[in-house]
Amino acid sequence: MTKHLTQLEILTELEPVAEQNLNRHLSTAKDWHPHDYVPWDDGRNFAAMGGQDWAPEQSTLNEVAKAAMITNLLTEDNLPSYHREISANFSSDGAWGSWIGRWTAEENRHGIVMRDYLVVTRGVDPVALEQARMIHMTGGMHAPDGWSGFPVTVAYVTFQELATRVSHRNTGRVCNDAVADRMLQRIAADENLHMIFYRNLCGAYLDLVPDQAIAAITTIVTNFVMPGYGMPNFRRNGVLMAKHGIYDLRQHLEEVVQPVLKKWNIFDRTDFGPRGEQARQELGVFLEKLEKDVLKFEEQRDRMFAREAARGIMQPV
Repeated sequence: MTKHLTQLEILTELEPVAEQNLNRHLSTAKDWHPHDYVPWDDGRNFAAMGGQDWAPEQSTLNEVAKAAMITNLLTEDNLPSYHREISANFSSDGAWGSWIGRWTAEENRHGIVMRDYLVVTRGVDPVALEQARMIHMTGGMHAPDGWSGFPVTVAYVTFQELATRVSHRNTGRVCNDAVADRMLQRIAADENLHMIFYRNLCGAYLDLVPDQAIAAITTIVTNFVMPGYGMPNFRRNGVLMAKHGIYDLRQHLEEVVQPVLKKWNIFDRTDFGPRGEQARQELGVFLEKLEKDVLKFEEQRDRMFAREAARGIMQPV
């Protein structure tokens, strides 16, 4: 009979792993300060304090960089929702609670530094940015039906943290600004360490109850959406980011999904029962389809670029 553990049993069994990985994180993570990554000399007052309000020509960011920065910042802004979801599906006791507090504090720096940078450099309209923040945070983020509990949560945040790292890193490259690139490299480094914590916990969970874990992993991979869904202009900005290689299907497959699945040895494991084998087969079929979707998307993108080039439309650089 395949072993199945309750939420409490999982958290109890894995708490030593959580403590070990919390200590590893604390010994690895480097302290940094948001104010050290903002070009304060570029700042000046807005009209409310006798200066000048924002105008489009003040921004040095191209449209792709603006869309990516706004999307990434609004995603970080929704931290209270993520904190709520993780707190509800992990535990506030012991190493679990210590991790949640530390993770939340570290994530909060990302929104602070990105907003300071955009406001000081006048990279985007601060009024529109604030309006979008209010809409997105009021709506919040809620896990889909059936996604509650530790299994799907730890699987989701593993892939999500890595996806966010990729998005931040590539956003830095399109800003054409050494200050923005350095800032987003620093944020991406945090996201990578967070991913490692969750990946290790999910890997331990996979060793503990393989069938139960692979079912959750398959659910997440086959239904994955970026955490910013629901924010204003999310689809438009997401399409723009995919079109220009900030976060597209190939990056999702080759830089996020495949490396994590390889780390967990998903397709070479021999400890799955019938339920686990069924989930693994479903995952394999999905990945084959995703590989085909990658090629189809890139062919469409190449044709679109060719048409735009023929019409003399310049691409952001």
